[in-house]
Amino acid sequence: MSDIPKNLRALRNFLAISDFDAGTLNSLLDLCLKRKEEFRHGRLRPALQNKVLAMIFQKPSLRTRLGFETAMVQLGGHAINLEEHQIGIGQREHIGDITRVLASMCDGIMARVFAHQIIVELAAHSSKPVINGLSDWSHPCQALADLMTIRERFGQVAGRKLAYIGDGNNVARSLMHACVRSGLHFVIAAPQGYALDVGTIEAGLTEADRQGVTILQTEDPHEAAEHADVVYTDVWTSMGQEAESAAREHAFARFQVNAALMERARPTAIVMHCLPAHRNVEITDEVLDGPQSIVFEQAENRLHSQRTLLEVVMTHTAH
Repeated sequence: MSDIPKNLRALRNFLAISDFDAGTLNSLLDLCLKRKEEFRHGRLRPALQNKVLAMIFQKPSLRTRLGFETAMVQLGGHAINLEEHQIGIGQREHIGDITRVLASMCDGIMARVFAHQIIVELAAHSSKPVINGLSDWSHPCQALADLMTIRERFGQVAGRKLAYIGDGNNVARSLMHACVRSGLHFVIAAPQGYALDVGTIEAGLTEADRQGVTILQTEDPHEAAEHADVVYTDVWTSMGQEAESAAREHAFARFQVNAALMERARPTAIVMHCLPAHRNVEITDEVLDGPQSIVFEQAENRLHSQRTLLEVVMTHTAH
């Protein structure tokens, strides 16, 4: 009999962290930690025997593809990689038509895309679970791995503070929603014009009030890092924004995570980065490779969290 908690058994799609209440997200995180421990002790069950995951990639990928493909093998299933030049989603063929074909042959769909609307349309047309592997609006798989890693390091996370230094992008948005649902205070430091949008902050504040935590936006990275338990950063220029790289490097020049900034955080603080990193741009080698960095544990947890997520959403999928 499955030991998946009852409040997770109806979980079907995984499109954005904001779709889930605190109880559901934390139950999923509990299961991620449990499954990783079972994996470490050789007790992982092939819960997705003979099941197939279709993986759509509009963007290049290392951790997302590696995590999902490895996870499917470990669970006894298989993953099929479908790149943009092969399917031309929304161009060569209508999204709804592609989705119906995928759902008729596979047991789940994971997509890593530019526009979040593609994820929404995939879910709307699919009779099988859909997972957002990344969109311009949301990166829920990254946030799931991040909170898993923070819980693994600190145990009790309620009341701790995470300082995100950098662009108010998809990673920041998903991380904010995950933090407040887990009881962490969230601070983002971004230059003017690059902060999180008002709608995201308002939605976050509503949940933060429920959980008794705070959200703060500032243009001062040192203020954000003050007494932080977690200092988190991401690239200043994401895929698809390359034309803006010079302007962004200028705007973010004060926002590098370096030794001086880390002195403002707690001595026990950890450093996180979702990778890939532009070394000595948004983060220095000294910090990324230093004793406070858990960046590569964080990367490894993409496998363990995604494997658990696949088991949850695909276990009851009919062939």
